[in-house]
Amino acid sequence: MFKISNSLISILNTLTLLISFPITGIGLWLHSHASSRCDQILLWPILIAGLFLMVVALLGIFGSFCNVTPFLWIYLFLMFLMIVALFCFTVFAIVVTSKGAGDAVSGGGYKEYRLGDYSGWLQRRVGDAETWRSIKSCMADAGVCGGLQVLLFQEANDLYLSTLSSIQSGCCRPPSYCGYKQENATYWRIPTPVPDAAINQADCTTWSNDQKSLCFDCNSCKAGVLANIKTQWKKIAAVNFCLLLFLVIVYAIGCCALRSSSKDDRYFRYKGYH
Repeated sequence: MFKISNSLISILNTLTLLISFPITGIGLWLHSHASSRCDQILLWPILIAGLFLMVVALLGIFGSFCNVTPFLWIYLFLMFLMIVALFCFTVFAIVVTSKGAGDAVSGGGYKEYRLGDYSGWLQRRVGDAETWRSIKSCMADAGVCGGLQVLLFQEANDLYLSTLSSIQSGCCRPPSYCGYKQENATYWRIPTPVPDAAINQADCTTWSNDQKSLCFDCNSCKAGVLANIKTQWKKIAAVNFCLLLFLVIVYAIGCCALRSSSKDDRYFRYKGYH
């Protein structure tokens, strides 16, 4: 006779199995249609996550519905690994994104970001040349500065009053302390004389009016990317916390199903022996 816990595990894992199909499908679609390095970066995590969920769900369904104790053991072991991994990632995401905040620009609708304000781990990630080349490639593919290039500014300070994302602020315009003067939507004029605050500032000499370069190699651009990552990771951490609670509940139900399955096994072995 099936217990309530067995039925719940079967239902929850059936839903998980249904969810795994579109996730795996997206991974397979990216495998055949990926046209950029950004798509390739997303490919394997999505595909592996979909296949992992599918295997775990099938183990849970067969283990609970068919009352197969070994499948339940494997199911609970994989669930435990998932819970531990999710917990560690959530804590890690909170720790590495605890530092760093943009400085509001007086009169502007955006903030400026400094690389040194962020955690050392994040700084090392964007400081790696190969990693940063991949990030720049993704930003180029996404056209993060494209919206600014097509704007027709009526006055020189229109961009200054615009609301920009952290990446647009750090990568698509020179830092304010450099003193560059905006001539139009795509051209900034070097100030004469150079402001004292701009002296010995690498970002001020790194800036280029070339629309393929801009400030993509500036530290302010790397800081803008980290600000965006911080925002996204905080959202992910919140979602992960809710998912963690759900998995713990499912794991507890699975333990109940395993216990009832073990009792049934012992009962049938006892009856068969006598």
